[in-house]
Amino acid sequence: MIDYLLENGIKAAVFWVVGMVVALMVLWIGGLLPGRAFPAIPHEKWQAVFLTNNQVYFGKLADKDSQYVTLSDVYYLRTASDLNQKDSFGLNLIKLGGEVHGPEDVLYIPKHEILFWENLKDSSQIVQTIQAQH
Repeated sequence: MIDYLLENGIKAAVFWVVGMVVALMVLWIGGLLPGRAFPAIPHEKWQAVFLTNNQVYFGKLADKDSQYVTLSDVYYLRTASDLNQKDSFGLNLIKLGGEVHGPEDVLYIPKHEILFWENLKDSSQIVQTIQAQH
């Protein structure tokens, strides 16, 4: 009987400890625990933000809080076939805000939805097109 209790007690303790470690890892990976600092964002640069849903947005990225970033002056690419147009690249740069649902020109993006982001060079075709529209 004592052997049975010891064996089951140890199994329960091991199961509980493993469960807690897994839960803490999930929270840490999800950014809910400290330790994953978001990289510093140069505010004078334009950024490209690549999301887990295969969307890419361009704009000015800012670290909002532990769970969200904001992207303002937002642009995205749409294929020319989506617009029934044709240009030399097959893509059009669209400014967020003119859509039928009338969104404001800012996105609040959960950090866990960002695959990666990168700063764009001033010489990038995206940045030059944005600056020409301003």
